[in-house]
Amino acid sequence: MTTSTHDEIRVGAIAIRFLLEGAQSNGSVAAFEFAVPAGSRVPAAHSHDGYEETIYGLEGTLVWTVEGEVHEIGTGEVICIPRSVVHQFANLGELDARALAIVTPGILRADYFREAAAVIDAAAGAPPDPAAIAAVMRRHGLTPAP
Repeated sequence: MTTSTHDEIRVGAIAIRFLLEGAQSNGSVAAFEFAVPAGSRVPAAHSHDGYEETIYGLEGTLVWTVEGEVHEIGTGEVICIPRSVVHQFANLGELDARALAIVTPGILRADYFREAAAVIDAAAGAPPDPAAIAAVMRRHGLTPAP
């Protein structure tokens, strides 16, 4: 199966490009690239019960906190985040970072990022409404950490 790269979705500082959505893989996998500028702390800690997320570092280094344990994922390194595990990431370095996310099964869709971007954009530079962000997360199978 041949697919084309989707448009970039900007969620705050992060740029996301879906390479494969679940609908293109009969629900088995979704994959997207994401770029995180240097010094960015994103997103809120969360978990997801319906899928695993595997991250492969393409450029720079992202610091992932998974169940309280810190992991630096650089170019060519990988981390798998199991279902129901609280995690978040940041780019604490001086270089921009880019990574590939593989979601299995492929139930996370680009619509999640578009809806989150709309909430952030509506805040017009102020902190986004936490209840609105939490609602978007829950609607798409993510659970905000307490």
